[in-house]
Amino acid sequence: MKISSLKTLALLTIALFLSITGSSQNVKGAVKDSAGKAVPFASINLKNSLTHSIIGYTVTNASGAYNLSIPPDTPLGRLEIEVTSIGYKTQSRPITDFHLAYDFTLGVSANQLKSVEIKSSRPVLRTHGDTLGYKVSDFTSPQDRVIGDVLKKLPGITVSSDGTILYNNKPISNLYINGDNLLDDKYSIATTTIPHSIVEQIQVIQNDQPVKVLQNKVMSDNVALNLTIKKGAKMQALGQESLGAGLPHNYDVDVNAMVFKDNFKGINYLKGNNTGYDLQQELDAHNLSSYEQLIDNSIPPALLSLGTVNNPALSRDRYLFNQSGLLNLNNLVKLHNSVQLRVNAWYFHDNQRQDFNQQSSIFLPGDTVQYNETQHNRFRPDILHTQFTLNINRDKYYLNDAFVLENNRAAYHSYLNTNGSAVSQVFHDNQSSFSNEFNGIRSLKSHAVIQAYSYISHSSEPEKRSIGPDYEPAVFNSGNQYSQLIQTVNIPTWYTTNYMSLKFPSNFITQSFRAGFSVQSQTLASDLNLAQVNKELTPESDSSTNHLNWTRTKIYAAADYDLPGTILQANLSLPLSLQQIDYSDNRYSLDNQLTRLYFNPQFRVKYQVGIENYLFLSYNYRNETGAIEDIYQGYVLKDYRTLYANSADLTEKQDQHAAAGFSYRKSLIMLFASLNISYDHITANKIASEIVTNNLQQQVMLPYSNTTGSWTVSSTVSKYSFPLKTTFSIGMQWQNARSVQVQNDQLLPFNTISKTGSFGADTKPGDHLIIDYKATLGQTSSHSAVEASANHIDQVQQQLSLEYNPLTLLQFKLSGEHYFTRQEGSPDLKYFFADASAKFRVSKWKTTFELSAVNFLDTRTYRALNLSANTFIASSYALPGRIVLLKAMFNL
Repeated sequence: MKISSLKTLALLTIALFLSITGSSQNVKGAVKDSAGKAVPFASINLKNSLTHSIIGYTVTNASGAYNLSIPPDTPLGRLEIEVTSIGYKTQSRPITDFHLAYDFTLGVSANQLKSVEIKSSRPVLRTHGDTLGYKVSDFTSPQDRVIGDVLKKLPGITVSSDGTILYNNKPISNLYINGDNLLDDKYSIATTTIPHSIVEQIQVIQNDQPVKVLQNKVMSDNVALNLTIKKGAKMQALGQESLGAGLPHNYDVDVNAMVFKDNFKGINYLKGNNTGYDLQQELDAHNLSSYEQLIDNSIPPALLSLGTVNNPALSRDRYLFNQSGLLNLNNLVKLHNSVQLRVNAWYFHDNQRQDFNQQSSIFLPGDTVQYNETQHNRFRPDILHTQFTLNINRDKYYLNDAFVLENNRAAYHSYLNTNGSAVSQVFHDNQSSFSNEFNGIRSLKSHAVIQAYSYISHSSEPEKRSIGPDYEPAVFNSGNQYSQLIQTVNIPTWYTTNYMSLKFPSNFITQSFRAGFSVQSQTLASDLNLAQVNKELTPESDSSTNHLNWTRTKIYAAADYDLPGTILQANLSLPLSLQQIDYSDNRYSLDNQLTRLYFNPQFRVKYQVGIENYLFLSYNYRNETGAIEDIYQGYVLKDYRTLYANSADLTEKQDQHAAAGFSYRKSLIMLFASLNISYDHITANKIASEIVTNNLQQQVMLPYSNTTGSWTVSSTVSKYSFPLKTTFSIGMQWQNARSVQVQNDQLLPFNTISKTGSFGADTKPGDHLIIDYKATLGQTSSHSAVEASANHIDQVQQQLSLEYNPLTLLQFKLSGEHYFTRQEGSPDLKYFFADASAKFRVSKWKTTFELSAVNFLDTRTYRALNLSANTFIASSYALPGRIVLLKAMFNL
């Protein structure tokens, strides 16, 4: 009995082993063409050599490789592999051994398909691993010009008003062009310049890790886009030019030259206009805040301004008066053996003006402080930026060195009338900086990875603002008349951070250990002086000067643990830092030192619940200390009504941030959805105290505990409807923020709740008509113990555009925007803007002419309401009015 049972158990064990072994068989190989280049997306068919039936199927990846699973219990002697790809001859080989690699070299097919054209209006998304591909031609319309026009129509992708691109509600980290990083995160240069007609696919790369030596070793949850350029467009220089002129006295010029070859890429252009389009937004670094947190340094912000100006909730080209020009040069050349050299340089110049009126109400216990101000502002920026980058990216070695030079000069002129007092302001802000960032990574023979990192920078920003004549003489000059009130500030800064790290990859987890140091050295020098009537320069008071020296030294070490799996990815970071800050100002007998040991843990996890869906969770605890601009003790007049000073103690904050979310995607039916929730809790040892009067606000920092917190919930859904040929999008966000302020010696807790909902539909109901509709609804309410400060604002914004394309050579477009604002106790605000355009192409000249009328209803003023805590602001802005432009567009 026992022997029989043992035999049965043994046979079952052997059978189970054989079944497992059989189910795990696969065949691998690669497919190339006769030139040795990979053939992606080739069909690999596993066939029965007797019946010729297909029993298995896969496609090659971007590198031409394939991995084909063999069904269980399939006889070896009857199998063959067949490889097919459009434009190549079909090949097949019998399978004789599962352990062999079956590589194919395809020859070009001599036969061409004759007089057969297959058309399909049904868009298809290609998926391969972590990459999702949109075929650009499936989503374009006749009036689209650049790739940014197409991006706005893709299901699952959102483009915000500032040009930031989000995939399934997550901002992208980069935009590559045929796999090359030409622009870092300044990708608006590409989206506003590259013609959509030369782009084959827009690829979404999830879990993007551009450093080859770190791939599959550390967790990366970044999302990037890649533009694949059509083969024909890679063989020649390209240019998409436009010249426009119109009324009243308007111009618009765009001259560019682009190259997208395998070994050289360039986007170079000269643009200029006075039609309200802000060219500076093309230079935005969309991930700047993340980068500054990574290097643990940010250039001190400008301390001075002309005053608090709230931009209206309009498209910027609706209200901007400009005369701008931009020369932008971006070029990348590939040398031998994966070495790249890159130059990014631009010069931007503008003359802007802004005319507005603003009424501000600050609700206090038993009182309401009001300001009425009118400004006529002129702004002239000059920005020069140059960056040189050397990059080597190999499987075993990575090096990146970036040297950046910046020189930004800005001049502001303002005529100000505030509470019946008329003065002029002149403000000069000149910023210059340089930095060098070095990052070297090498994989050792032991498979360990060593990294050396070094960053050094210097910045300086002299600021000077003069106000006069006789601005608030009772406050600043004992009631005596004077010529000008002059405020100067400068914070020259040196900063460096350097570290070494060692990573130990294994089959399951990668351990990383890092140690380094950073030093920040600054001096804050400021003076508030009076230019008397006799031209004598005198200090405003004994406490209106600062000469504050600051040094922050940090020694840090960190242990990181990465799980770079396919189903479960996780990262645990355990950084420890010893920080010492020394700051002194002899004028105020200030000589302090703060030494702290900080532990800032961070945890991230991403769990793949399906082939296309995942959950994520993150937690971050961060200790932060105030900066030099938070501890100066002499008064600084930051704007014409804000006089600011600090206490001698540094602000210390503890910031806890937790987030969770779910990302859903079903590519086959083009459905995308996301749900995110986050909580942020900040505790500080100081609180701002304001004394608010009818002509001035004075602020100091008090040594009392201060806690703020906010909950944010957001969700998006995007779906392409095949029967309706429509991309639908829905979004919502809810935020609850709690804060505390001290104003006029009263402790005021505030609770601000904001709700936002959006809906969009981009549809093509016929061959000649395209309709795009977007609506955004917003509610903001603020409450506190002060009954008078309870406020509520409702806002609705709608956009509708109709494109009618009756002929290939003739196109029309009509669009409108409607804005509605309601606030309790105030009349409703309603505004409507309308635009129209007609395009006609002259084939003989290879030129398209466009006649456009922007704001043809000639709306010239716009009022807006803004609510923050207990401050309510009603603003009125002057608008450019109607612009009629005739533009000629052609390709070189």
